[in-house]
Amino acid sequence: MNRMEKERNMIRLAAQKTAEKIVLPRAADIDATEEFPWDIVDAFGKQGFLSIILPEEYGGMNGDIISFCCVVEEIAKVSGSSSLLILAQGIGTLPLWIGGSSEQKEKYFTEIVEKNFLVSFALAEYEGKYNISSLKTIATKDGNNYRINGRKGFVVHGSIANLYIVFATSESQKGISAFIVDAKTPGVHFGNREDTIGMKGCIITDLILENCLIPEKNILGKEGEGLKIALNTITKSQPPIGAQAVGIAQGALEHAIRYANERFQFGKPIASFQALRFMIADMATQIEAARSLVYNAAKEVNKNTEQSIKISAIAKCFASEMAMKVTTDAVQVLGGYGYMKDYPLERMMRDAKVTQIYEGPIQFQKLLIADQLIKS
Repeated sequence: MNRMEKERNMIRLAAQKTAEKIVLPRAADIDATEEFPWDIVDAFGKQGFLSIILPEEYGGMNGDIISFCCVVEEIAKVSGSSSLLILAQGIGTLPLWIGGSSEQKEKYFTEIVEKNFLVSFALAEYEGKYNISSLKTIATKDGNNYRINGRKGFVVHGSIANLYIVFATSESQKGISAFIVDAKTPGVHFGNREDTIGMKGCIITDLILENCLIPEKNILGKEGEGLKIALNTITKSQPPIGAQAVGIAQGALEHAIRYANERFQFGKPIASFQALRFMIADMATQIEAARSLVYNAAKEVNKNTEQSIKISAIAKCFASEMAMKVTTDAVQVLGGYGYMKDYPLERMMRDAKVTQIYEGPIQFQKLLIADQLIKS
């Protein structure tokens, strides 16, 4: 085992302990109250999970996409919404990691590490949501600043993040550009919190920008390089989303097995019934297949290979569909109890659904996969 593998194992072990000792006792309460868990933010900050991919020189964990996946998977086994906290933070940080200057990294990475600053990825818009080459949010050059106007939808950590990575069309027609927008910037507003069926501990809102004056130094890369940064971010974010799906499914399977061993019918545990054993075997097989795809994709993304776009989309697509099926089957194993909020499986099923939707729904992923295959 090389040094990198040892470090990843240590990171996974730390995530397991945090999940069991800190997150699991809070999971049901977070879902019931829908309150954002600032105590979990503090715990994740102390463990370094909010800066998992940041270089060690800035105080980060010097992790890669594989390490990112490990942490998200372990937390997702006990709480989907708590894993989304780490996932959203990592996705928000990725554009800075990809396109940030040394000065930008020094400033913002340090704030993430030392102050637990939350960073949010603000790309999607309601009109033409998946046609990111023609965003309606406009950035107009104004001296040494850019004046940004527009509305972003489905922003995870909207209204509570400290920084927003906003993608906007340059009025100069140089294409899409990416901007670092401080939450305290005049003209930054937020819509109402969305009422979602799952991931209840997360806050999702619109981000509204009205004549926001953003310094030229806050642009990531050069003007017009935003589309490249966004697409690179999406490719790198798909394996961790797949890892979240795997974690939710694994947690559901483990709970279903425990229940099947403890629940007696006709004088014996229901785990002895062949039909149920076949279900459990199928669930475990699907999870292992998805896990292999996810970590293979993470490896390809780390190496930035030509296959990374296709493999990343395949992993996210397969894992998210798997998670929905496995959590549904796990509810079925518990029968009527699976439908009750006293047990965590209905929460896991609700949480699993969104993995099929964000960063592009599975139908969009399939189009992307087919496009990559036909091109090659």
